[in-house]
Amino acid sequence: MALVATFCVALLVLTTVIHYEVLRMLTAGLPRLGMPPRAKLVIVIFGAFAAHAVEMFLYGAAYYLLARYLGAGTLSDAVRSSLRLCLYFSAETYTSLGYGDIVPAGDLRLLAGMEALNGLLLIGWSASYTYIAMERFWSGPGNEKRSPFS
Repeated sequence: MALVATFCVALLVLTTVIHYEVLRMLTAGLPRLGMPPRAKLVIVIFGAFAAHAVEMFLYGAAYYLLARYLGAGTLSDAVRSSLRLCLYFSAETYTSLGYGDIVPAGDLRLLAGMEALNGLLLIGWSASYTYIAMERFWSGPGNEKRSPFS
């Protein structure tokens, strides 16, 4: 259990740092781009999506490592714990979709719960960042000077 808890804390810190850095780079880089606000918003969406994809991959790799090599549990059954299955389960868990076709057993249940909570928080962070970006992009001519995205 201590091993999985260590993975949980490490992934929580790592995914938060990744998300922060992606959003920080967007905030710093978008003002330098001479493009229309709509195009900048597309960059915000793709940047957030890329951050989430990397974060889901990290969780998937952790499931694979913990299930396949460290004996911390299984996903459905031990035979099927392939990297592809772990990545699928990670995406399903991170987004709180939860089809239920793959069920973690053993200590991996702790990691799955932490991933769902972490995913909800990071998706919410992306949503609020996108809302703020849209608000700034769509603001009137008088508000352009205070916008870091213009």
